[in-house]
Amino acid sequence: MTSRRLRHLFACVLAFAGAAAAQTQDFSRVEIKAEQLSPTTWMLTGSGGNLALSAGEDAAFLVDDQFAPLTTRIEAAVAKVTGKPIRFVVNTHWHFDHTGGNENLGKAGALIVAHENVRKRMSTEQFIEFLNMKVKTEPRTALPVVTFTRDVTFHLNGDEIEIFHVPNAHTDGDSIVHFRKSDVVHMGDVVFNGMYPFIDASSGGSVEGVIAAVDRVLAVATARTKIIPGHGPLASRADLLALREMLATVYPRIRDAARAGKGLEDVQALKPTAEFDAAWGKGFISGPRFVEMIYKSLAK
Repeated sequence: MTSRRLRHLFACVLAFAGAAAAQTQDFSRVEIKAEQLSPTTWMLTGSGGNLALSAGEDAAFLVDDQFAPLTTRIEAAVAKVTGKPIRFVVNTHWHFDHTGGNENLGKAGALIVAHENVRKRMSTEQFIEFLNMKVKTEPRTALPVVTFTRDVTFHLNGDEIEIFHVPNAHTDGDSIVHFRKSDVVHMGDVVFNGMYPFIDASSGGSVEGVIAAVDRVLAVATARTKIIPGHGPLASRADLLALREMLATVYPRIRDAARAGKGLEDVQALKPTAEFDAAWGKGFISGPRFVEMIYKSLAK
């Protein structure tokens, strides 16, 4: 495994270690790195969910904002690309490693945009069952100011930035951001590139929704399309196809065994992920835990 992939996986583990851990984590050594994907779009990485940036003559437009202690570093990374302040922030979903900078950036003048379910979940205490984690209510200044139900399009920096809701995928508030002219797609945590994805059923997520979201992007993506995952390195259409194949193979095995009345341990003993574990089980979710996650989601 390359050192770059190890750094991505380590960041992913930290991101989901817990809100309390995130508050005590030492962010002093985190470096925000920017990789240019088109004349006006960049992928930014640091600690937490991957970011996308559109920058040009109109504005700086950011997708997700990681953790609050990293805001000044994110702003500095954006400043290296453009002299314009961050004017818009889109949250792909409500999880704290993607929305932690909302309050800081909102106070600095950015307009926060997200699906309506993101605001609803951030407005009340949440419980992520798979991680046994309570998440506190966010302050009003961290909440999205503009919400939508289905889709919205920004016309900025010579691009058409289409944001569309994908129902009940990673959560019930997921949005995918398609930079149409740049041929770049940010998929949020619908995609964990190179590792088993986390599907938060307690927040309305489902395997069927993830597959449907992947299919929607596959319908518009080509071999040249650059895909920013929520976690992991930059992805391609081939990576999406591999994710879909894995889910479409593993999910029916678990579903059918559960419908036959088998308990969780019995389903795990069948090893329904066996041929995928070596490639996909190196993130923070192992094969048996992935089986557990899907099995328990069937009751939602």
